[in-house]
Amino acid sequence: MAGLLAFVVGAAFGVLGTIAHQATIVLGPVTIPIGLVLALAGVTALLAGLRLVVGDRLVVLLATIGLLGTIFLLSLRSEGGSVLVPQGLPGTLWTVGPTLIATVVLAWPRIPGRRGSA
Repeated sequence: MAGLLAFVVGAAFGVLGTIAHQATIVLGPVTIPIGLVLALAGVTALLAGLRLVVGDRLVVLLATIGLLGTIFLLSLRSEGGSVLVPQGLPGTLWTVGPTLIATVVLAWPRIPGRRGSA
């Protein structure tokens, strides 16, 4: 049950991040890609949080499959020719970033808890 929920939540993060990653804020001469920053932070929080709370790599893997599968599907050109992930640095970072984050979270070793020094 936890795996199915993780898959659905990962897919939801994929949809929201794909839509929001192009959002920017202009502060004077600087354009800040706030959508990309928040989307990558959300992916990191989701995957690392699942790994820390659940502790099971399978649940994190299922969330990753939902996330990356959704990003892949939404990156394809639609029948009408529109694209949700255009070419350019933000689009490239959005397609590569979650993959790297998931790789690190899944590969991170399990650290045993500390023993009390009574």
